[in-house]
Amino acid sequence: MEKITKRQYVQDYSTLVELCNILEKSTYLAIDTEFVRTRTLYPKLGLLQVSDGEIIALIDPVTIDDLSPFWSLMTNENICKVLHACSEDLEVFLTAANCKPVNLIDSQIMMAFLGHGLSLGYAATVQHFTGVELDKSESRTDWIKRPLTERQKTYAEADVEYLHQIFPKILELVKESGWLEAAQQETQLMIDRKFSPIDDSLMYLNIKMNWKLNAEQLNALKYLASWRYQQAQKRDMPLGFIAKDHTLIAIAQRNPISVGAMLSIEGIEVLDIKHKGKAMLQVLNQANKVPESEYPQVIIRLDEYPAYKQIFKHVKTFVAAAAKDANLLPENLASKKQINQFLSWHFKINNAENDISAVDILNGWRLELFGEKLKAFANNNFKS
Repeated sequence: MEKITKRQYVQDYSTLVELCNILEKSTYLAIDTEFVRTRTLYPKLGLLQVSDGEIIALIDPVTIDDLSPFWSLMTNENICKVLHACSEDLEVFLTAANCKPVNLIDSQIMMAFLGHGLSLGYAATVQHFTGVELDKSESRTDWIKRPLTERQKTYAEADVEYLHQIFPKILELVKESGWLEAAQQETQLMIDRKFSPIDDSLMYLNIKMNWKLNAEQLNALKYLASWRYQQAQKRDMPLGFIAKDHTLIAIAQRNPISVGAMLSIEGIEVLDIKHKGKAMLQVLNQANKVPESEYPQVIIRLDEYPAYKQIFKHVKTFVAAAAKDANLLPENLASKKQINQFLSWHFKINNAENDISAVDILNGWRLELFGEKLKAFANNNFKS
């Protein structure tokens, strides 16, 4: 059992510098963040938590303008940083400081390689190793509001106190299992994707039902989706607060010439039109000037590909057999989305064959474990 000798609530820059000078000598640090993200596109950082096993520090970004000493820890390659389920924490690091962590590993991913599924929560992980049942009642609290209560502070401290305590055991077990490098690769894949620039001209690809549109309509949707994302960035609002997906789809289908015509379209959100109708008309005018030769390709639904269900079933069976051989759960090897990535690439659907780096099965540890065999299996059994 680690012995915590100091608990700090850091509210000024000089104390932060002193803390980070101590922590930079650590072999590994447990890290967590608290943030608020209810009516904004970007998460609002409310608290940073860190522990080296002796010190637990809560760093207050509301009162400290310059957090660069902490960001230096995150990019120090000599210190391993461990976080649990770090996807949203990465967004915090990106938006708060464009700080891309180095030598970071996700304990949730490590637990997945130990047979606990892909989404084992922090409280369940702690209970598994220590028997301690954590109080999660403050998980939806307002971390921006000050002052923080003692209960909030205790809750936040627990998020790194136990993580630092159990990490050596998790690390030992993953090393023994032979999956440490794979867990490191999975974490790095998540980091790289979170920090990849977003191309707003491709946002239309994320909108459900886009496959229903012809090339001209899809071009309109492309412009509308790009405009919506730019507005969301500018105003720091969720995409749906600018305009709903179904509104954009309906407008792209009908290409109205007035706000009145927009309001008569079935499937639109009336408030979207009242607040943003004129702006969307201007966007449509831009889209209408695009020559047909520059329209995006019509989107093909993979599940409408001939014999898709049977092919998917065969690949799923192949993955399950490979997982059994590797003593892993099938979901570790490939989710439904990842299988579909592979099949889109194999059948050259929607230009998927142009970017093999986006096909998880054909990269990293998956490629070595079963990806090459799956390629051969597909080539021999499925006509492309």
